[in-house]
Amino acid sequence: MAIEVLQADITRLDVDAIVNAANTSLLGGGGVDGAIHRAAGPQLLAACRVLNGCETGEAKITPGFNLPARWVIHTVGPVWHGGVRQEAQLLFNAYDNSFQLALTNGIKSIAFPCISTGVYRFPKTEAARIAIKAMQQYQDKFSRIIACVFNGEDLALYQKLLAEL
Repeated sequence: MAIEVLQADITRLDVDAIVNAANTSLLGGGGVDGAIHRAAGPQLLAACRVLNGCETGEAKITPGFNLPARWVIHTVGPVWHGGVRQEAQLLFNAYDNSFQLALTNGIKSIAFPCISTGVYRFPKTEAARIAIKAMQQYQDKFSRIIACVFNGEDLALYQKLLAEL
């Protein structure tokens, strides 16, 4: 199965689970996190409140509530500090732990945003390489793995990196 790259609104994808690029509080924020919370409805915030946050690189799961996706896997990517604080490993862990949680919950189709590349400032090319590496390790265990990108620049980057494989 090939990794799919879609330029789309992740909150509208009809998959078993979408991944939320959350902050450590899990209580909503900007970017993808805010969009997912708005689309899922207030029940998502209530479900996140009882999870007691999430450490960087870890993942937790909630129902999708008003989303087409049945589940939301919340993961926290690292803030970029120049690569000196194990950011690459922490980002890989965010993808890996999301995949592990998906497998534990019987999820077969999953969509990821570009984790840590917004306000957390992780360099996009390095982040995309890490994402693709993680996706490749799990592609035989899922019916669909989607890299859901926000803009044409990210779409071209993922397409280029996947074509180089």
